[in-house]
Amino acid sequence: MAENVGFVKCFLRGVVEPTSYRKLVANLYFVYTAMEEEFERHQTHPVLSKVYYPILNRKGSLEKDLQYYYGANWREAVAPSAAAQEYVARIREVSAQQPELLVAHAYTRYLGDLSAGQVLKKIAENAMNLTEGGTAFYEFEAIEDEKAFKNEYRSAMDSLPIDAPMAEAIVDEANAAFGMNMKMFNELEGNLIKAIGIMLFNSLTRRRSGGSTESAELATAEQ
Repeated sequence: MAENVGFVKCFLRGVVEPTSYRKLVANLYFVYTAMEEEFERHQTHPVLSKVYYPILNRKGSLEKDLQYYYGANWREAVAPSAAAQEYVARIREVSAQQPELLVAHAYTRYLGDLSAGQVLKKIAENAMNLTEGGTAFYEFEAIEDEKAFKNEYRSAMDSLPIDAPMAEAIVDEANAAFGMNMKMFNELEGNLIKAIGIMLFNSLTRRRSGGSTESAELATAEQ
């Protein structure tokens, strides 16, 4: 469902509207800042410590992208949208009340970033004619073998010291996280439609396709 939101489907087909994209980068900055701050706070937690990988942190790379898109005073130029505020509030809430659920938020973001990052980076570069920046978010320079790292991450998740009810709660939270991502994407469709026109938008988003957390690169096989 998340990969069938109009904004995402257009992106995967190479249609990226700069204003919408930089707003997405800004929203992601606030989401990742919250998630990474809470993970750092709980880095010795018996569950979260098993999947605490600072090497994945995206806050710094998003700051580079925001400076690229908004300039040196980017901090004064960006603010979280309503959907991003809701997303951040949920991360803070689960951190305070049930930290184990942060596993769901880390998985839905980081594993998708790792799996589809290079494909999405190339799409963004081609669509917006980027040559010297603007895609740091997709670059995991400190991870030499992404496939091996993802296997390590999945293995760590498989061995988490949790019971069945907590596992179900984490799955439910992951579904909620996808829903929050979808709300952020939906907010961006207005600018996109204005830029490309309603007829083109409808033609790009008409066909539905299946998907999963880590399948964005497969969705672009038709490119």
